Amino acid sequence: MITVHDLEIRVGARLLMSDVRFQVGDGDRVGLVGRNGAGKTTLTKVLSGTLQPAAGSVDLRGELGYLPQDTHSGDPEQSVLARILSARGLDELMERLRRAEHEMADMSISDAQREKAMNRWSRLDAELDTKGGYAAESEAKRMAANLGLPDRILTQELKTLSGGQRRRVELARILFSQATTLILDEPTNHLDADSVVWLREYLQGFKGGIIVISHDVQLVEQVVNTVFYLDANRQVIDIYNMGWKQYLQAREDDEKRRKRERANAEKKATALTTQAEKMRAKATKAVAAQNMLKRAERLMSSVEEERQVDRVASLRFPKPAPCGKTPLMAEDLSKSYGSLEIFTGVDLAIDRGSRVVILGLNGAGKTTLLRILAGVDDPDTGGVIPGHGLRIGYYAQEHETLDDSRTVLENMMTAARDMPEVEARKILGSFLFTGDDVHKPAGVLSGGEKTRLALAALVVSGANVLLLDEPTNNLDPASRAEILGALASFEGAVVLVSHDPGAVRALSPERVLVMPDAVEDLWNASYEELIQLA
Repeated sequence: MITVHDLEIRVGARLLMSDVRFQVGDGDRVGLVGRNGAGKTTLTKVLSGTLQPAAGSVDLRGELGYLPQDTHSGDPEQSVLARILSARGLDELMERLRRAEHEMADMSISDAQREKAMNRWSRLDAELDTKGGYAAESEAKRMAANLGLPDRILTQELKTLSGGQRRRVELARILFSQATTLILDEPTNHLDADSVVWLREYLQGFKGGIIVISHDVQLVEQVVNTVFYLDANRQVIDIYNMGWKQYLQAREDDEKRRKRERANAEKKATALTTQAEKMRAKATKAVAAQNMLKRAERLMSSVEEERQVDRVASLRFPKPAPCGKTPLMAEDLSKSYGSLEIFTGVDLAIDRGSRVVILGLNGAGKTTLLRILAGVDDPDTGGVIPGHGLRIGYYAQEHETLDDSRTVLENMMTAARDMPEVEARKILGSFLFTGDDVHKPAGVLSGGEKTRLALAALVVSGANVLLLDEPTNNLDPASRAEILGALASFEGAVVLVSHDPGAVRALSPERVLVMPDAVEDLWNASYEELIQLA
C-alpha cells in the first residue's frame, strides 16, 4: 500500500505539484494521466524512492515493483534468466547450488571437502524449497515466454539484447518479484500484440495495488478503476474513482458544466456592471453602483475557471540539405555478439526522399541495424557507404543521442552549433521547453520530454536521411499526431522502426526490409499485421 501525505514536488525552481494526498491499496488500479511534461514520471520516481520530494512524505507497506521508462539496471554480463530470478534472490542461490554440485562431483578434492559441499548443497536446496523451489524457475520462464522472451534468449547476457528485449526482461522481473504494489511507466512499450493482451489480463487479475502510466487506450480501459489526472496548470492531482470510459465522460460533463456556469456568471456580471456604470454618474447612487461592481467581481471569482487546453509541441521539419540520388548505402553488413548471430549479409540502398520500414521480431536486429547505419556501432563485416551530401538524423529509442549531464539548451546547441541561442530557444519553445525548462539537465526529463528534445535536435540538424527507432513511444495522442503529420510532409528520406501501425500508415512507406534475413519487398497492407507482432 502507498500513502501520500501533503506531497510537494519541484524540478529546480519549478513547482510540479503541491498538497498531494492519496492512498493506493489492494485492488486499486490507478491510471496516472496528464500531458507530457506534467510530472507523471517524476511522481512515480518519488513514489518509488528514486527521487526525494520537496515536502511531504510517502509511506509504503509491502514490496514495491517499479518499472521506469529507462531500463538499464543490472549487470550487463548477467544472463536473462538470472536477472529475472534475482527479483526473489534466487539467482545467487542457484549459482551457489551449482558450485556445490560441482564440488560434490570434483574427485580432485578430499572426501571431507566433498562432504562439506554435500551438506552445503542440502542447506541451499532446503532454502530454495522455502522460496518456491524449482517451480519458481519454471514460473519465471513462463512469465518470460508470455512477454515474448523465448527459452533461447534466457541464457543470453543482458548486453546482447535489443532495447525492446531489455525492457521485457525488466517487466518480467518485476511481475515475478511478488511485489504487492506495482508502479509501471509505459509497460506496453516494445511489447508485441500477444504480450500486450497477456499483460492486460495479468493486471486485471492482480490482487495488489497498481499505478500505471500508459498511452495504450485499451490497457487503461480494461485495467484501470481509478484515474489520477495531473493538472499541470493548477499543479494538483484530481482523483476520479471510476474506470477510464466513465472518467472521460465525467471530464466532458465537467467541462460543459464549467462553461455553462461561467457563461451565466458573465451574463449576470455584465448586467450588473452596465447598470453600475449608469448609476455612477449620480452622486446619490455612487455607493449603490460601487456595491454592484463588487458583487459582479464576487460573482466571477466564485465560478471555476475553464480548464486550460494542454499545449502541444509544434513540429515541422525544414527543407533537408541537398544530396545525391542515393545518399545512404550499405553492403554485406553482419553483426554478432559472441556466438550469437544477429544478422548477416544485409544490403541496403536509401534513395533521396524514400520511405523504408524495417520489420522483424524483437531481437531480429532492427535497432542494431539502425545504430550501424547511424555510425554509432561498427558492423562485423561490410560497411556503410555515404552518398554525396549525406546528413543523417538519428532518433534512438533509448535516447542515447542525448547527453543526460547537459541541459536541454546545451543538447540543442550541440545539435546545431552554428545556430544563435535566441533561435535555439525559439525552437525549443515550440517543443514546449520554455523559461527555466531549457536549463534542466536532460537526465531529469520524462520519456515524453526526452522524445520532444531528441526530435527538436533532429529538426535543427538539416538531415536529409532520418533514422527513427520507435519515435512515438512515450507520447500523448496529440503530440503523436503532430509528429506523424510532420513526418508525412518531410521531403527527405525516412527509415523507420516502429511497433505502431498508425505511425507506419502515416509514413506511407514504399519499401519494407524484413529482418534478420534482410528480405526486401514493396510495401503492402499485409505487412501491417507483422508490425504488431514484431
